[in-house]
Amino acid sequence: MARTAGAGADGGGPREFRGLPEAVTIGVSISVPEPYGSAVQDARAGHGDPHARSIPTHVTLLPPTEVPTVRLPEIEAHLLGVAAAHRPFPMLLQGSGTFRPVSPVVFVRVEGGAQECRELEAAVRSGPLARELAFPYHPHVTVAHGLPEDILDEAQEKARAFHAAFTVPGFGLSRFGPDEVWRPWRDYAFGG
Repeated sequence: MARTAGAGADGGGPREFRGLPEAVTIGVSISVPEPYGSAVQDARAGHGDPHARSIPTHVTLLPPTEVPTVRLPEIEAHLLGVAAAHRPFPMLLQGSGTFRPVSPVVFVRVEGGAQECRELEAAVRSGPLARELAFPYHPHVTVAHGLPEDILDEAQEKARAFHAAFTVPGFGLSRFGPDEVWRPWRDYAFGG
């Protein structure tokens, strides 16, 4: 269930949204649980990816999106509705792939649960979060990004052996901080 706070004593809206800048950058994703999440972060760090420790391991449902802070209550209600309409599902992460030459990204493939991710992504990226994407949606877990070609080749080869199976119980909302670190902000369990 989502963590929420009630309206403040002065009626100025939810306490948790006060003191935020006029706009915030958010993302919505499925977290990759332990021990798999740390294994991917360690691999990213081992390849020299400078973002390895600033981005928790995840499958993106909504890429970084700047939203006015005043719309956060509406977004919260939207995400609660999306979560309530879906059920937990099994996910299998296995093997590797790349978006090269279009984008310098190597990833672990979503072999099981990809269709559920597509359905969730479409539901999340609607209503108050409707937006165009730069590329067609393709569920994946990034293991290397923006590194030299030989490092990307090595990352892709090493990721071929990756295997993780788990149940997805919901998704989360994260916020991009002024220190350029993504931090979990809210969790949304499936089934309301």
